[in-house]
Amino acid sequence: GQNLRTPELPILERRNWLIHLHYIRKDYETCKAVIKEQLHETQGMCEYAVYVQALIMRLEGKIQQSLELFQSCAILNPKSSDNLKQVARSLFLLGKHKAAIEVYNEAARLNQKDWEISHNLGVCYIYTKDFKSAEEQLNLALQLNKHDLTYMMLGKIHLLQGDTETAIDVYKSAVEFSPENTELLTTLGLLYMQVSDAISCLKRANYLSAILAAGSMMQTHGDYDVAMNKYRVAAYSVPESPPLWNNIGMCFFGKKKYVAAISCLKRANYLSPFDWKILYNLGLVHLTMQQYASAFHFLSAAINLRPRMSELYMLLAVALTNLDDADNARRSYEQALQLDESKLLVNLNFAVFLYNQGDKKAALLQFQEMERKVNTQVDNNSNTEFDPEVLNPSLILTKIWPFRH
Repeated sequence: GQNLRTPELPILERRNWLIHLHYIRKDYETCKAVIKEQLHETQGMCEYAVYVQALIMRLEGKIQQSLELFQSCAILNPKSSDNLKQVARSLFLLGKHKAAIEVYNEAARLNQKDWEISHNLGVCYIYTKDFKSAEEQLNLALQLNKHDLTYMMLGKIHLLQGDTETAIDVYKSAVEFSPENTELLTTLGLLYMQVSDAISCLKRANYLSAILAAGSMMQTHGDYDVAMNKYRVAAYSVPESPPLWNNIGMCFFGKKKYVAAISCLKRANYLSPFDWKILYNLGLVHLTMQQYASAFHFLSAAINLRPRMSELYMLLAVALTNLDDADNARRSYEQALQLDESKLLVNLNFAVFLYNQGDKKAALLQFQEMERKVNTQVDNNSNTEFDPEVLNPSLILTKIWPFRH
């Protein structure tokens, strides 16, 4: 019988499948080892091995070496538009935009129906400030194949030339093509704001301020449901307002609906990550829910933004106490007193902390200091509103006020 043998692949291509397999698995070290063997066997004549080696070099940030390898591929196979595209891409990454344009044009002669070539040519022309050619190439790319990125670049050209109206038309077309792209929607929204009536924008801002002020007063008097009704109306017209979501969150907090409070406050924090009041309130709600590690996280973030605020250090001390870090809790209380000696609650909570730590003498000193401050302020007819619980020294309770906008 005749022996049936699998035909061997030509020597130049024998390991291409293996190179491809390791490359798509991102196993680059093994891939490079196989490439080295393949190039050794073929005296460097295997186009695919050189091509993948160049791709790996680019991923490693070795752009110049990658360019030289792609140029070798172009010499091995001068009819391949892909090789020329990669040469041009490398030149672009090296900042050689004019050289990249020449190579992309050469690639376009080999393949006139490749949207990517037209798109990248358009981007290169933007960098060389040739906006007319850039616009032509990007429009050609959109005729061949519509892509979000091409719309973005075309809109950018019109904005660079100060033509906001045409840019809006481009982004409107883009949103029709890709209605779920948040970047396109945001850009279009911002452009509409630029060209819209500034007075109506101001009216909207003043309306929100009035709602927040009224709602905040109602919250202070415990009228959470009435305040919520006010905020609900505002949420329809200004749904992305961080102060609004902060106040809604603290309404839920007042109603002891802590999960809803955290949800609203986290939305406010997402919309305005550097607002210390929102971070303070998140820390406060997590403390109330006895989630001390989360409270520590938010209070630390607030302190980074507002390092001179006494109350933040006091709350941080409460969190640290419950995380069994007594040394740092004591330091936080001391820092709170150093920043503002007038705060009664710092003395009160520090006294409770010291008492629980067994340091009764120091606890008594803090408690006496608090009593002294109360008596001084009462004698001076101070306008400070005291919580009756704090005024009565027999009731040692932690009372913390939320922040509203």
